[in-house]
Amino acid sequence: MFFHVFRSLLGLFLSIAVLEAAQIPFVAPSTSAGAFVNESDSWDIKVPLNENATGHLVFETVNSFMQHWPNTRYRNGHNVVPGIVPPGTVLYHGRGDSNTPTEHSYLFCRGQTCWQLIVTTTRPLSVLYFDGSSAAKMPNGTMDSQDALAYGEIIPENQGRERARIVTLCEWAKGFNVDGFVSEIMLCDFTEGVQVEAFDVRARGNPHPGDPGRKRPEGGPGEPGRHLEEEEESYPPEIHAYASYAPQLDINSSALPNSGFEVVHSGSWHRFYPGETRIQLDLTRLVSFYDTELVPSLVPERFGKDRLKHRVLGISQEDIQSVVRRIEAATKASEPGSGIDWQTLIRLVVKRFDNRLEMVQYILNSTSPGNSALENEELAKDVQIQLVAMLRPYMLSSIKPSQDLASTEWVSPMYKLCSTTYTKYITTTPSLLSRLTASEHLILGGVSETTREICRVVTGMWVDGVMAGLDPDLYKPSSAEMEIESLLRSWKERISDLMKWLDWSVWLKCRPACGFEEICELPMWPFRGLGRPDDYDESEDPQPKCIRRMAPFESGT
Repeated sequence: MFFHVFRSLLGLFLSIAVLEAAQIPFVAPSTSAGAFVNESDSWDIKVPLNENATGHLVFETVNSFMQHWPNTRYRNGHNVVPGIVPPGTVLYHGRGDSNTPTEHSYLFCRGQTCWQLIVTTTRPLSVLYFDGSSAAKMPNGTMDSQDALAYGEIIPENQGRERARIVTLCEWAKGFNVDGFVSEIMLCDFTEGVQVEAFDVRARGNPHPGDPGRKRPEGGPGEPGRHLEEEEESYPPEIHAYASYAPQLDINSSALPNSGFEVVHSGSWHRFYPGETRIQLDLTRLVSFYDTELVPSLVPERFGKDRLKHRVLGISQEDIQSVVRRIEAATKASEPGSGIDWQTLIRLVVKRFDNRLEMVQYILNSTSPGNSALENEELAKDVQIQLVAMLRPYMLSSIKPSQDLASTEWVSPMYKLCSTTYTKYITTTPSLLSRLTASEHLILGGVSETTREICRVVTGMWVDGVMAGLDPDLYKPSSAEMEIESLLRSWKERISDLMKWLDWSVWLKCRPACGFEEICELPMWPFRGLGRPDDYDESEDPQPKCIRRMAPFESGT
């Protein structure tokens, strides 16, 4: 029987494949890394990356796995990753009786009785994790990836048919080493690998959205108005699977005095790195729709679009089949991979640059047309200090401007060292490189591409500061007139473009910071005032805002 546990407020939804396809090798040849290493390039800071490059998207999505905050903003997931729920892991579920769970946790205890179930894993459970807000039954993309994999096509009108979807997926999973799927945690066979204890706890006393006589909100499983029991009967008894729904809650309602906030609050526990740690992902078997070699048909679909508009909609049938074969191979793969801790490597890069890039942007945003020449010069010096701090480990003693002032070739060794420091050992060690799986080659490319562009932009900004006389030990311009104002404008544009391109979730925050009695929250489904689909334009960029902890939710707060 199927089980559904509400892992955090709106976890990250399911998707997986159901199409039959032949297994393909999961270990990529070592030569494939050459496309990412760029060792033969000239390392010219004037040459930007290809505009169709997706390495930075692979980098940031991997950096965001199992974290509520970034996956709330970027709802349309693009990755499928095998994982393990270790034995002894405690999960919770609540419902109106002590039978097999079919709803989310305490939020759904709304009758006169509430049974809280403690579910403990008795062995490692193999699951497939899907990123994004794909437990949220919203239009415009949250269900794209799972529909493409389950049905072989995108069916926008099926966004609420999660019961049919999970039944199909569990049927597919019978042929592979998959116990369930992760948006929350959904098991295909509730009798395997878990121990359940049920406790009758104090009920909230609110009407349950599935009570007789009350229609299900639109977006629930199956057709609106149909009850859970009625829909279960439409499936064969041997496939007793369930895909739950989250009601369209009105946070102005007296039915949610302060418990609505507590649901949001509990979801925030897994907001940032390391996120939800009860599931251990195997990045050596990651499959990504941002892999341009695996899914070339989505390259033109993404062209010129902001990341918030990225969808799996438009994928070709051939690419769907390629993804399915890769996922099936991932579920069967036995190769241990390289042993590299990719998430830690990515976190090192983020920690190296995130605060200093943000500081550079902050300084540059403080410039104004009314600043005096002296004020602008001081701001420029402050920026140069931050640029030097980022680049100091890569400033070889031989680095100095050449006599040809128009040339930047003199800085190429520093640019290359900055770009390759985190990956050079991997790319230059044949025995290690040969153990990388296809997924690890993809992640390696993401790290290499991301550090390359960061270092290209930052190095270029530093060079311009040097040539403006901000580092007199290296260069003193012959002219006494420094074009500092023009330099500041150029810097401001370049740092803005770089940070928009990177789009790291660590920069998405409430400004000014929230007070102690508040929490910074992003609009999210299904809460009205925090982002219910019919309350805001999904084409807009959802921005965080402060909401009060100690008072009932109010729409628009």
